[in-house]
This record gives sequence, structure tokens and C-alpha cells, in this order.
Amino acid sequence: MEVFQIIQKYCCPNCKTNRSRFNLIEQIARPIKIDPQTGEVINDYSTDTIESFYVTYEGPKYRVQCGVCGLIENEQTFIKFMEYQQNN
Repeated sequence: MEVFQIIQKYCCPNCKTNRSRFNLIEQIARPIKIDPQTGEVINDYSTDTIESFYVTYEGPKYRVQCGVCGLIENEQTFIKFMEYQQNN
């Protein structure tokens, strides 16, 4: 099991109290092509070259979930709310 090292402080912008219990959700994109009628996977691009018109996933590598209220957002949302809390 890989251990993550968070170098930023978090605070949940929803429940506004949680600063210690979070789930880091690793997002792993799997590019596929499916048959529009059956939903069957026609091609799994994870081992092949992706077609030239295919847009690959460029979203965040991680998302954060509050371990108290369950809110799931980008990591920056939790970091910015903590910064806001510390400045007020």
C-alpha cells in the first residue's frame, strides 16, 4: 500500500470543521472505445496507440473526500479553504 505525503493543510469547505480526516482518491483514466448499440468494449487504448482525434484525460491526478461529511472536490478547494480560514 502506497503512503501519500500531504504537504498542504486541508480544511473541508462544506462542514468547515474537519482538518484531519480525508480520503485521497487516485483517478486513473482508462481510454476505451465502445459499440454505441451494445455498450461492448471494442478497443482498449491503454495498451495501444490512441487515435489522433481522441482527447486523453487531463484532469487532476487526485481528488479529496472529506472523511466527515463526504464532500468530494479537487485538492485545491480544500487547500484554499484552509488558507481562507487561517487568514480570518
